[in-house]
Amino acid sequence: MPRALVKILCLFALCLPQAEAAISVSAARVWPAQDYTRLTIESPQALRHNMFSVKNPERLVIDLEDVDVNDALNNLTKLVGSDDPYIKSVRVGRFKPGVVRLVLDLKTEAKPQLFDLKPVGEYGYRLVLDVFPARLPDPLMALLDKPASSVSAASAPADTESVKVSSVKTEPTIEAEPEKPPRINPSTPELRNRTLIIAIDAGHGGEDPGARGRQGSREKHVTLAIAKKVKALIDETAGMRGVLIRDGDYFIPLGGRVSKARKHNADLFVSIHADAFIKPNARGSSVFALSEHGATSTAARWLAKKENEADLIGGVNIAVKDPYLARTLLDLSQTATINDSMKLAKHVLKELGDINDLHRGHVEQAGFAVLKSPDIPSILIETAFISNPDEERRLTDEDYQMKMANAIVGGIKRYFSQNPALSKPKFATRDF
Repeated sequence: MPRALVKILCLFALCLPQAEAAISVSAARVWPAQDYTRLTIESPQALRHNMFSVKNPERLVIDLEDVDVNDALNNLTKLVGSDDPYIKSVRVGRFKPGVVRLVLDLKTEAKPQLFDLKPVGEYGYRLVLDVFPARLPDPLMALLDKPASSVSAASAPADTESVKVSSVKTEPTIEAEPEKPPRINPSTPELRNRTLIIAIDAGHGGEDPGARGRQGSREKHVTLAIAKKVKALIDETAGMRGVLIRDGDYFIPLGGRVSKARKHNADLFVSIHADAFIKPNARGSSVFALSEHGATSTAARWLAKKENEADLIGGVNIAVKDPYLARTLLDLSQTATINDSMKLAKHVLKELGDINDLHRGHVEQAGFAVLKSPDIPSILIETAFISNPDEERRLTDEDYQMKMANAIVGGIKRYFSQNPALSKPKFATRDF
C-alpha cells in the first residue's frame, strides 16, 4: 500500500468519533440492617443509570450504561448474605451492548431509593441504592414485644469489611464505689408507672467510618461496642430499657437518629463518639450539649462542624424530604430541654473523670445536629481521642469499654436520682 494512502487512512481514522472507554467500578459495598439495606457502587466517574421494579416475584432492576463488568462489580453477588432482611440475591450481567444489568431478588415488597453522591472524603462518585420495607415496623411495639430480661443487643448485620466488634459481656457488673448513689429504687412512683427509655446512639456507621486511629481502629466500631455494653447495663437496671439507635454497621442520617429516638418515646438521648485531632497527643474525655447561641469554644465549634458533616460522608438522599424531621428541627423552643441536657452532661462528665483524663473540666456546648430534639435531654460523649495511640489502645480493649459503659450509666443514674423524669403518654409521637 502506498505510504501516502496509509497516511490518509490514519488521518481519517483520527477524525472518526472515538468510543468512550467503559467505566470501571472501583468498589461495591452492601450494608444490611433492620431499618433498610444500602448498596453502594463507587466509581471514578458518575454512572448513568435507570431503575425499575418487577412484580411476582419482587425484583429491582438497575441498568448501568457504559460500565465495565469487572471483579468489583461481580463481587456484589457475594456480598448479600442470607440474613439480609430485604435482598435475597443479586445478579450481574451484560444486558446488551453498552448496558450492564443488575437484578436484585427481594424477600419482600420494598420502597427503593436510588441516588448519586459526589466525591467526598476518601470516596469517589457513588451510586447508592437504599432498599426500605414497604411497610415500616412500629418501633414502640417492637420494643414492647422484647422480653424485659433481655440484656443482649440485637444481632448486628453482617459487616462486609469483616471487622470484628467486641461483644457485650453476658454478665456485666457496675463497680461499687462508696460515693456512687444507690441503684434507683423500682418502687419509686415514676418507675412503677412506666419504664424509662434511654436512646443510645453509636456514632457514624456504614459508609461513614468516623475517625481512624493509627493502628487502624475505626470510630464506628468502637462506638458500637461501647453502645452495646451501655444497653446491656441499662437493661439490667430496674425500671429502665435501652434502645440502640444503630445496632450494626450501617449508616443513619443525623436527623434520622433524632427521629428514631422520638419515635421510641425516649427519655434521654446519649450519642457516643471517639474523637480525633491532627496532633496525636490530644487526649481526654468530653461531654457536649446543644447550644442555641453558638459554641462555647473554638474546639467545640470545630468538632460540631466535623460531626455534622457525617451526612455528607455517609450519604443522604437530599431529594427525600422528611416532614417529621422538618417539624422537629423547626420546633427548637427547647431551653428547658437544654438545661436538662446540661445536668445530665455534668453527671456523665464527673463519672468519666473517674476513669480517664478530661479534655476540659466542664461541659461544652455547640450546634450538634444530632442533639436537636426539642423534648429529649440529649448529650454527645467523646469517650477519648482515637487518634491518640494510648487512648486508641484502651478504646479497643473490652475491659476498658466496659469501664466506659459503667461510667456513662452511672451518670444517667445520678441524673435520674436528682431529676425524676416527667410522665409521658405512651405512643406520644405516633400522630406525627
